[in-house]
Amino acid sequence: MVYHLKLFGLSIREIARRLGRSASTISRELRRNTGPFQCVYWHESAQEFAKRRRAQAHRPSKKRNRALYTQVTKILKEGWSPELISGRLRRTYPQTPSMQLSHETLYRWVYADAAEGGQLYQCLVRQHKKRRRQRKRLSCRGLIPNRVGIEQRPAIVDARHRIGDWESDTLEGAKGKGALATHVERKSRYLVAAKLKDKRAETYSQRTQFAFRKIPGKCRKTMTVDNGKEFAQFKTIEQQLGIMIYFADPYAAWQRGTNENTNGLIRRYFPKGTDFTQTTYQAVARVVQKLNNRPRKCLGYRTPHEVFFNIRTVALQT
Repeated sequence: MVYHLKLFGLSIREIARRLGRSASTISRELRRNTGPFQCVYWHESAQEFAKRRRAQAHRPSKKRNRALYTQVTKILKEGWSPELISGRLRRTYPQTPSMQLSHETLYRWVYADAAEGGQLYQCLVRQHKKRRRQRKRLSCRGLIPNRVGIEQRPAIVDARHRIGDWESDTLEGAKGKGALATHVERKSRYLVAAKLKDKRAETYSQRTQFAFRKIPGKCRKTMTVDNGKEFAQFKTIEQQLGIMIYFADPYAAWQRGTNENTNGLIRRYFPKGTDFTQTTYQAVARVVQKLNNRPRKCLGYRTPHEVFFNIRTVALQT
């Protein structure tokens, strides 16, 4: 149709108006499909040009890059999400497009592998259960004496501009089978964890002091905790670690969102009902190391370990 209208000497805008297309579409069609030795547009030649471009447009699959495929599948099995892998590769190989891929491409690889009977899909993060509707509840337990509320916490803690502000919680296992004390630094998302044989305040205090023994004093400024009775000896922790402890409001988990998010990652390795009395200290240490060397999107795909210790490197750690 463009050919016939062009023979009448109509302008590009008039052809576009009659065909119900934009003028830029008609202009692009004429420019791309008029042969180098032709003075007019010819529809049969245009079709041949289009077929040739389509055949040449297919890019070779990056899956054929064995170095990339091997590295990606290895990291995927470590529990990294496709988005983390994609972002980390861009950071690691900024000048090497052949060693980069989008997270959508990686998802396609995983689903293609599943269609062929592979197991890569089992490395993806499982879908969470439906979120329960939140109801306003009143605290039915007394608050810890002499606690300092989060409303008195310095405003600089909210800004995440410095290293040394921590959020802490207890990750429970099966009833009466121990727990984990988890401490997450707000700026770097660096995790410190300690295995607890029980949830007694004395146990929590002792294990927390032991867990922080290698953390420099300048990196211990504040700690935000919930209102569990295991934090009853918070004054002892403050004195021994030189840190100031603040208590979040009852049933306000979002005030310790960084810690809650990290606990969700830990649950992938220690699901609900875990018997921590049968879990070794080495097993806990391995999980902590994995998470501290897992890139985070919020950190520009750096790892908590790199940010906490200010390591200026782009080496891919697995």
